[in-house]
Amino acid sequence: MEASCLDLALEGERLCKVGDYSAGVSFFEAAMQVGTEDLQVLSAVYSQLGNAYFHLHDYSKALEFHHHDLTLTRTTGDRLGEAKASGNLGNTLKVLGRFDEAVVCCQRHLDIARELGDKVGQARALYNFGNVYHAKGKSICWSGAEPGDFPEEVITALRKAAEYYEANLCIVKELGDRAAQGRTYGNLGNTYYLLGNFRDAVVSHEQRLLIAKEFGDRSAERRAYCNLGNACIFLGEFERAAEHYRKALQLARQLKDLAVEAQACYSLGNTYTLLQDYERAIDYHLKHLIIAQDLNDRIGEGRACWSLGNAHTALGNHDQAMHFAEKHLEIAKETGDRSGELTARMNVSDLQMVLGLSYSTDNSVLSENKEIDYNLHGTQIHTDVLGDEGFFDLLSRFQSNRMDDQRFAIQDGRSHLSVNSSSTSPPTTPPRTIRKSFSESAASPGQEPFLRLLASAQGRRLDEQRAGTGNSLPGLRTLSEHSSTSSRQMILSQVMASTDATEPDDQFFDMLVKCQGSRLDDQRCAPPPPSSRGPTVPDEDFFSLIMRSQAKRMDEQRVSLPSLVKLCQSG
Repeated sequence: MEASCLDLALEGERLCKVGDYSAGVSFFEAAMQVGTEDLQVLSAVYSQLGNAYFHLHDYSKALEFHHHDLTLTRTTGDRLGEAKASGNLGNTLKVLGRFDEAVVCCQRHLDIARELGDKVGQARALYNFGNVYHAKGKSICWSGAEPGDFPEEVITALRKAAEYYEANLCIVKELGDRAAQGRTYGNLGNTYYLLGNFRDAVVSHEQRLLIAKEFGDRSAERRAYCNLGNACIFLGEFERAAEHYRKALQLARQLKDLAVEAQACYSLGNTYTLLQDYERAIDYHLKHLIIAQDLNDRIGEGRACWSLGNAHTALGNHDQAMHFAEKHLEIAKETGDRSGELTARMNVSDLQMVLGLSYSTDNSVLSENKEIDYNLHGTQIHTDVLGDEGFFDLLSRFQSNRMDDQRFAIQDGRSHLSVNSSSTSPPTTPPRTIRKSFSESAASPGQEPFLRLLASAQGRRLDEQRAGTGNSLPGLRTLSEHSSTSSRQMILSQVMASTDATEPDDQFFDMLVKCQGSRLDDQRCAPPPPSSRGPTVPDEDFFSLIMRSQAKRMDEQRVSLPSLVKLCQSG
């Protein structure tokens, strides 16, 4: 017996639930090949197929099928379906960095949810709104400024994000949805962090941690500890930050996630550097280095070598510092890290002066003849000590050139939109129905222009639009297919039937097209540049945190030297 569209779609949904999105897409595509006369099934197939393509990072296809869903739900008067389709479009446009269009879709989602008195829909729309403004703020702010010191445009976007998250919290608390509260607290904490409200960030992340523990969600618990550690660094509470990072490290080991374990070691190494406990810092940086090498993460390996070189310099282990500085230089050249290469060359030059050496860094006799002990307790070969002043001076000099390179890339491939944001859980599915889930993950932009889809929809407006709908929706059985003439006419009449409430729909698309008016003719969204962050380097790269924290310590570390004028006068 030939499988029906519904049977194929249900199997596709099952596969997507277990994370096999590629196989799910195959079943959904097969369902459309079979076709259906049931418009609700077809709408659900479009929604699920759009979400599956979203998870596969094929955003052009995701936009295509979410747009089909929107067209179908609008023409059949399915207001709830239209709201969900608008939300899915908004999420996809957000990932593509097309924030103005995403805002229009989120507003449509919110308006319909309010019109229907749908509290769950309102909460989701507000959460999506917050995500759009949070992503917009991050897309602008990672350009060298520190949290709390961003341009006004960024501050405005982040404040809007916080307002929408807070509005979402009011509703999900009313609904008693603890899981949704946890997600929102995490994103709200990340937003406060970027705004420089570190105390508020700590409060939010503590709530996120509490809820994660309630659900036994160790991944969310680990992220909360990392976020708490980052906020504590900016508050100058280094011991407390180290405690949070240690707990994050324990959870990473329980989760058997080597990359995340390395990130925690990296953060701990830098925290102990701030505490001037350089031997312990070396222990953690060596652990990071070993994992980075195991995972073939050359960028992470370079970061570890940079950090190890600085820590050994602070301890006066200049020969070992030279080894790691040269290794850092080698990796920076290999990975095309121009800023890192400059930093490494300066490190090597300064160490040459300390050691009284004169040789080429491309053919170092020192590195060839000295064998470094990669034990996890640090090796102690002391020479003349530069001391804290020299160490912090080197860090300050080098980091001034590294800010753009060290920033967290917005397209991370994870859900950390956040910085460490989570996706919204789908609603519960009744038996033998197909749910419409919301695609909430984030990754790199797609290629196909959404404007073409909008232009196509604009071209079929009102009666002309409705007359063509039956032929424009893949999977809808048309006059040449299996059903009887009367049933076919009934289906097509239902699809093409006009409603009295056409003006809001037209306004919705007018607003979208207006948002797109300033885009290039081909309407393509350029893909993001490849991330310069390796998998073992945390989202919040510690180089910027160290620099900010050290800026407050420099005066304490330095000794005032007499001026040349005073020296001449005293002579």
